[in-house]
Amino acid sequence: MISVNDFKTGLTVEVEGDIFTVIDFQHVKPGKGAAFVRSKLKNLRNGNTVERTFRAGESIGRAQIENRAVQYLYNSGNEYSFMDNETFDQFTLEKKQLEWEINFLKENMTVNITSYQGEILGIQMPNNVDLKVVETEPGIKGNTAQGATKNATVETGLTLQVPLFINEGDVLLIDTREGKYVSRA
Repeated sequence: MISVNDFKTGLTVEVEGDIFTVIDFQHVKPGKGAAFVRSKLKNLRNGNTVERTFRAGESIGRAQIENRAVQYLYNSGNEYSFMDNETFDQFTLEKKQLEWEINFLKENMTVNITSYQGEILGIQMPNNVDLKVVETEPGIKGNTAQGATKNATVETGLTLQVPLFINEGDVLLIDTREGKYVSRA
């Protein structure tokens, strides 16, 4: 059990049978009445964000989240197969659990799996990944003064904005949190 007074961003808690991570919190001490903690929590099972208010000093359960390294093997239809790097056990996750991460997954890539009491909640991608450009329009020199971009599709199917000097076959460093171009790899 943990007191809501000890909330920190990134803390994982169990509230009414669901697992949440604390995104934001604020201690409020009104002039009249009891103090309370207003918080914004993200459900780790379905990704929904909720706002909850707790009485100051209220205790809630702390969720012990386990992270371990796994290797992405392949996908077959709507199922994505992974292998635990320590035990070599293989398991699959459904496409709906990996909607954003699919944009960056390459075969044999190592990612972290997040689980709670044996239940797999999702995967954590590295902050940046290297992906090869498979399709883009040629950049036309002198098109603009500065900062011009064009669309490019990378090997995983993600389409993003890149500078005009990027060509097909280039390997790019892409930020997995926002899906944006960082630099050439």
